[in-house]
Amino acid sequence: MTLLAFRTPAPVLATVLATGTDSGTIPGPAAAAAPAPRLTSTVAKEYVHRACHAEVFLTGSEQLTDSTFAVTAQWPRAHTFFGTPDGTRHDPIQAAETIRQAGLYLAHTRFGVPLDHKFMMWNLDYTTRPRQLLIGAEPTDLTLEVRLSAEPRRTRTTVDFTLETVVRRGPHLAGTGNARFTTIPDSTYQRLRRGHHETGHPAAPEEIGEPLPPARVGRLRPCDVVLTPADAPGAWHLTPDFWHPILFDHANDHIPGMVLLEAARQATNALTSPVAVMPTAAATTFHRYAEHDAPTVITARHTPGEDPDALTTTVTGHQHGEPIFTTVLTGHPEHR
Repeated sequence: MTLLAFRTPAPVLATVLATGTDSGTIPGPAAAAAPAPRLTSTVAKEYVHRACHAEVFLTGSEQLTDSTFAVTAQWPRAHTFFGTPDGTRHDPIQAAETIRQAGLYLAHTRFGVPLDHKFMMWNLDYTTRPRQLLIGAEPTDLTLEVRLSAEPRRTRTTVDFTLETVVRRGPHLAGTGNARFTTIPDSTYQRLRRGHHETGHPAAPEEIGEPLPPARVGRLRPCDVVLTPADAPGAWHLTPDFWHPILFDHANDHIPGMVLLEAARQATNALTSPVAVMPTAAATTFHRYAEHDAPTVITARHTPGEDPDALTTTVTGHQHGEPIFTTVLTGHPEHR
């Protein structure tokens, strides 16, 4: 009598090895053809001018019409910088950073701007709804409805464009914003910026003194504080930590606009202390580059606003007496 040896089919063998059991059933074609799950990742960090993958918030985009786009994004439940001190909400400035990333991403992927071109950001505005900034049980998925306010103006070497953005969290409106950019070739930028070299850690003058306490500017960690008291009331020196992994994600030949936005927010809190203000809206105009090697003075003053229940603050930054940016922030006071 001959004994026949039967070889277990590979799919069944895999099931046996994985579960320790053998049902004796060979999976059919229907099981093999099960639809693959939708996979999600961030966009390439080069498209949003970030050095660290963790600081990329965009996950994809789709062109809807000639002038409108749907851009998807995700915010982590916890971020080392973009968060409120009590850890319950996303930082409204994270909306501004996400809008900024959307502008750069669309310029490269939809407008054909080469990756080595430089961007000049002229303005960046945002308005957020605090309820939609609450951190939930999962990361916050967003959809940005981005519309070109006009056809990008193009020359042989530059592109100038303005984006209007609606930010949604599921079906809910989470915020709005807009930004204007001009892109130029690296060769043009180098001629424009001749004599200004990339640096990641210029030293602050020792005679400036100690930065403000974190609690006074709505921060928890000393390394996140970017202001040091100046001689006049309502005025501070801009003294960020140039090794900060978020504010200075990569080396640059000027102080990034997002650092100036953070300075404006901290100046607002320093002006109202001990009352805290989380600005839910801000409108910023950038007048010129903020240089590393020039002292920067930040001033803040309360100004009239449209909402009688909100606090409106105008913050300006100057170098050598010339304005480098102006921000008008609106927020509701909260006692610490």
